[in-house]
Amino acid sequence: MMERLNKMLTPGVRSILLATFFFSFMNIGVKYIDRIPSTEIVFIRALVTLVVGYILLRRQGLDPRGTNKKVLLLRGLTGTIAMILYFYTVQHMPLASAVTIQYLSPIFTVIIAGVLLKESPRPIQWMFFVISFIGVIMVKGFDPRVSLFDLLIGIGAAVGSAFAYNFIRKLKSTDHPLVVVFYFSLVTVPIVGVYSVFNWVSPTLEEWLIMIGIGLAVTIAQIFMTKGYQLEKAANVSNFNYLGTIYALAFGYFFFDEMFGLLTFAGIGLIIFGVLMSSRFRQI
Repeated sequence: MMERLNKMLTPGVRSILLATFFFSFMNIGVKYIDRIPSTEIVFIRALVTLVVGYILLRRQGLDPRGTNKKVLLLRGLTGTIAMILYFYTVQHMPLASAVTIQYLSPIFTVIIAGVLLKESPRPIQWMFFVISFIGVIMVKGFDPRVSLFDLLIGIGAAVGSAFAYNFIRKLKSTDHPLVVVFYFSLVTVPIVGVYSVFNWVSPTLEEWLIMIGIGLAVTIAQIFMTKGYQLEKAANVSNFNYLGTIYALAFGYFFFDEMFGLLTFAGIGLIIFGVLMSSRFRQI
């Protein structure tokens, strides 16, 4: 049993699981300070990552300018758009719903990977992707608090994330994960900074601390996520992102009084089943 578990939890999978865990802390922070515009939170988060990333790059003797600049910029641009849209949904709909919609990204990731990277999953994996997708829908259920506009914003965030994940995979042989994370913020700061300066909402001390915490949590999560997508095919690791839905349900319930019923538990079961079975069949 332990041998099978160790085989399933490859270094790439472990990196994605750690990234999902730290992203969950980001979700709590963004939801908690919903008075602050999402663009402003993205700006502060990017500044923190920019500083921390530069320090880590210098300590390891890496060139922050990177090698494949075109793809690095594309990864930064798509990631920035995705994060702005995603932070907006976290602030404007129940946490579990926002995260659930965002976790459509593994489906888009696999589809885009087939075009950009020529990495198609095994036919049987599609069945388990669909099972996980059904689980996500069951978890979300029918939520009248989610408007059509918010739903479209959420889907846009998922598509943007899928493109970003594939660009990360494309950079695996040219650029170190720290360089990829650094470039993300290098692109984000000027894009979002200008808008934020002219639409600034002054944070309280508590909000400042939470935003800095968001930046640190995202920096750690981005490093692990980048490692995960560079270590393995997108089809092999992207489905593990669905486990973030479970974090969202728990935190939404305990911190924001978001209720869910039996349909949610059934959806969680399908998500876990789809993730585990997809991993089981990826090497067969």
